[in-house]
Amino acid sequence: MPLSEHEQRVLEQMEHAIQAEDPKFATAMRGRTPRARHRRRILLGSVGVVVGLVLVVLGVARSVVPLAVAGFVLMLAAGALAATPPRKTATGPLGAVGPDGATRPRPKRSRAQRSGTFMQRLEQRWDRRRDGGSWG
Repeated sequence: MPLSEHEQRVLEQMEHAIQAEDPKFATAMRGRTPRARHRRRILLGSVGVVVGLVLVVLGVARSVVPLAVAGFVLMLAAGALAATPPRKTATGPLGAVGPDGATRPRPKRSRAQRSGTFMQRLEQRWDRRRDGGSWG
């Protein structure tokens, strides 16, 4: 349920009062931005790769195979952490918002609503392209 204009003004006044009274608390409650979280993931992944590399070198130099394998696994996991983007999480229900503010689920298309099988759709695209039609 959306807030009324009066409730939004009261909420903004409360936010300003908290910011003026205790800026450190307000900053902590605001949370981190997605950009800062992404930078932290890259930093943690980079540190993990370096630590894993050190473990691999130590394991090989001292002939301790489990240490070298653990270092390699750590390097692999840390590299994956740094390279993959964070998952996008939905903040609420997905779908269309009605005039009353309620969320209706998105209608699902059944296989019957699609125009044929996968191969038939590819053939239709190919025919349109060959005949000079659209590429989509």
